[in-house]
Amino acid sequence: MTPDHAADPGGRTAASTGDMSPEEFRREAHRLADWIAEYFAHPEQFPVLAQVHPGEIASALPSAAPEQGDDMSAIVADFERVLVPGLTHWNHPGFFAYFAITASGPGILADLLSSALNQQAMLWRTSPAATELEAVALGWLRQMLGLPEAFEGVIYDTASVSSLHALAAAREAAVVGVREHGLSGRDMPPVSVYCSEHAHSSIDKAVILLGLGHASLRKIPADAEFRLRPDALAAAIADDRRAGRLPVAVVATVGTTSTTSVDPVPEIADICERERMWLHVDAAYGGAAALVPGWEWVMRGCDRADSVVVNPHKWLFVPFDLSAFYCRRMDVIRAAFSLVPEYLRTTDPGDVKNLMDTGIQLGRRFRSLKLWMVLRYFGQEGMRARIAEHMRLARQFAAWVDADPAFERMAPVPMSVVCFRAVPPGPGHTEAELERLNATLLDRVNASGEVFLSHTKLGGRYVLRLAVGNLRTTGQHLRRAWDLLKASAEELASGRA
Repeated sequence: MTPDHAADPGGRTAASTGDMSPEEFRREAHRLADWIAEYFAHPEQFPVLAQVHPGEIASALPSAAPEQGDDMSAIVADFERVLVPGLTHWNHPGFFAYFAITASGPGILADLLSSALNQQAMLWRTSPAATELEAVALGWLRQMLGLPEAFEGVIYDTASVSSLHALAAAREAAVVGVREHGLSGRDMPPVSVYCSEHAHSSIDKAVILLGLGHASLRKIPADAEFRLRPDALAAAIADDRRAGRLPVAVVATVGTTSTTSVDPVPEIADICERERMWLHVDAAYGGAAALVPGWEWVMRGCDRADSVVVNPHKWLFVPFDLSAFYCRRMDVIRAAFSLVPEYLRTTDPGDVKNLMDTGIQLGRRFRSLKLWMVLRYFGQEGMRARIAEHMRLARQFAAWVDADPAFERMAPVPMSVVCFRAVPPGPGHTEAELERLNATLLDRVNASGEVFLSHTKLGGRYVLRLAVGNLRTTGQHLRRAWDLLKASAEELASGRA
């Protein structure tokens, strides 16, 4: 053995200052590929919701990194022994909480390639392929969503970041010199941003982070189907103008988190055009439904927005994370964020676009590879069929709820989420009693390890929420969730629990 080499604790020989050898990588990659394939072959082998207590994982791991490197077999063994029991399995077919999502096989393989290639696409020249594939893949998705070519796309990590950039652009467009001078200490009116009372909390965080102040966010009342009311929006803008405030932007939602309601975007666009305000549409979840024939209506009016976000990691089977942000005023985004130090100036041939100019992030992962591979593998027809099946399953579950007098549905089911609650027989149940009952029911069902549901509140009422969106979820899994809910609700109502 030469001085450049040493035996590690696992007995393999490797360069002391080098990487894992190609031979060892091939062996371990095959081992993990087999593990993942088995994981997908039998997804129900693990409880969907982690059955551990806070601190249990951390206490099972050393408090410091090892001085000498470990063998991969020991590392994988600890992964299985310590970490897997602490995983909540978003790929489980019984995962019905939040927005059920799937990391599909082609997307996982693309992530493997992306990690191996380790591209950093801040400039065109630092990865021409990553830069140009992002434009191509986003162009494909834009066409599938029915958005016009005027919308230029860029990939961020989540819808929260996409909406943050949209509101930053709205601030840039509405407040002269804000990039240079900021907001404080200037002779200017307070600003206002508007969204539905059911909009995602990321909008609240965006106005806070942008220095607009949380008080600048106006929550507009919704109608009986949980959609933003255009008349209330127009009245709020008029009130603010009379009070000397500066209306800046409206955020409409296509597929709200609680109920997947769809705000009336065409009517909101009319108001924004009249008031010369930025319109951002959060279609992070619901936009995917537009791929299905008959559901194109969910994106109606979005072609008139200034910016739109759709998350392929929610309902287009791309592994987390990937958020597709589209803007027909990308020049405003670049005006707000482009900053090129001397060491990043280039003289590339032709008219190139650098991704670093489109946001706060300098480094850019090769996320477009997984979107491209997923779209190619499933094709538009395959995507449509899978999303349509999820919506069919949700309607089936809603029909079971509607037919059972011990349950009631609490919202329409425009996509693949059902909001409902248990209502035991007998008169005079207070909202507090119903909340305790349904919270207990939720805990009991989730503790089974077979399914995982979430909850929300609608009009102050506690409701359960079941979301269908996993590639491996079938009618059998949905029926099991319903059977568990019915059995547990009966036990609780009878006092046997």
